[in-house]
Amino acid sequence: MSTLANTLDQLTVEGTLYERLPDDTVRCFACGHRCLIREGKRGICQVRFNEGGKLRVPWGYVAALQSDPIEKKPFFHVLPGSNALTFGMLGCDYHCGYCQNWLTSQALRDPASDESINFIRKVSPKGMVDLARRTDASVVVSSYNEPLITSEWAVDIFKEAKAAGLMCAYVSNGNNTSEVMEYIRPYLDAYKVDLKSMNDKNYRKLGGVLQHTLDGIKRAHDLGLWVEIVTLTIPGFNDSNEELWDAARFISSVSNDIPWHVTAFHKDYKMTEPDNTPARTLLRAAEIGREAGLHYVYSGNLPGRVEEYEDTFCSHCDIKLIKRSGYVILEYHITASGQCPNCGTKVPGVWPQNPSKVQLSGYGIPIPIY
Repeated sequence: MSTLANTLDQLTVEGTLYERLPDDTVRCFACGHRCLIREGKRGICQVRFNEGGKLRVPWGYVAALQSDPIEKKPFFHVLPGSNALTFGMLGCDYHCGYCQNWLTSQALRDPASDESINFIRKVSPKGMVDLARRTDASVVVSSYNEPLITSEWAVDIFKEAKAAGLMCAYVSNGNNTSEVMEYIRPYLDAYKVDLKSMNDKNYRKLGGVLQHTLDGIKRAHDLGLWVEIVTLTIPGFNDSNEELWDAARFISSVSNDIPWHVTAFHKDYKMTEPDNTPARTLLRAAEIGREAGLHYVYSGNLPGRVEEYEDTFCSHCDIKLIKRSGYVILEYHITASGQCPNCGTKVPGVWPQNPSKVQLSGYGIPIPIY
């Protein structure tokens, strides 16, 4: 066993999201793979494993921890201008070749990520909430690796966070199950999903199944979570008009109030052949989203180059409600009751109760804690 595996296996507890089967086999419910794990074996994520007929799951550490602007997640309709204490562990149920967080997500899968052992810091749920207070965070977010596979740890943190009056969120690939969503729902407020493609063949290259993600998006919305969706637009992979229309129509079929973020790809990890995404592609994608009936479409990663698609407009009278540049809020005009001040239309989202305290012209720069 590698040093990294040995270290991670010690930072575990018995999981909740599984069932015991005959012959010391277990069935894991943390993600849509629903791994059948025999004694001594690991699930697809590599960090949930069967020891003596019991499922061991990650607990008690972080491998990434930052104070981020909430807009970086990206959540554009959740407490704009606020700080989010964002944490991640190691492992993922996908193996995306363009992952920007591959050092943490591909642990125990790609030997090049073994240096992630140096990122591990032990911490308690209470310690996480203390850090949130120190960084003036309003939201605690599980991100950087896939949060579904570390849901037992997230829930223990979120219990403390909710007791302290904080909101909680996931940044996820959406490959969820009814069991994991029922488990995290009492402690979760917002759920961002990466809709990576509308082509199942492409999804399987990344380690997923398209229908699982589509079901996961609808499941999160039906549970009453605030949902935002991101599509990283990759030239030659998922940027055709047909595929963008398919994505926009699907989102609209769930709710045309779900914000859709179309963001720019840049060469990373193993995917270095496609060109970086030009601004014109994001503008085309955003226009398709609008034509499909989505009320809130945003273009990201290229601040200042995507025209009005960084800003939020009223879906009824079209006045500008929030002006942004990158992660920075420049203007904020939504009322305390979450309405347009001009026509009174309700703006879907989770808004500050005191608009005068929204942080304007902040730095918008992530601050590493460790």
